[in-house]
Amino acid sequence: MFERCIGLAWCSACRIYVGNLVYVPRERVLVDALACLPPEQRDRLLRSESRLVRFLDRHA
Repeated sequence: MFERCIGLAWCSACRIYVGNLVYVPRERVLVDALACLPPEQRDRLLRSESRLVRFLDRHA
């Protein structure tokens, strides 16, 4: 009935984020913040946690 996902909460002011296990109904569509990127850039971001957080912080 539910899917488990990793949820991240980010505070740009204090530059701290926390992760948590969250439950999302299967029928809910999640937005992929990296969907518009070319595959090479997407792969590069997914290989580095710090790059990914910086990218998401700039585009939030």
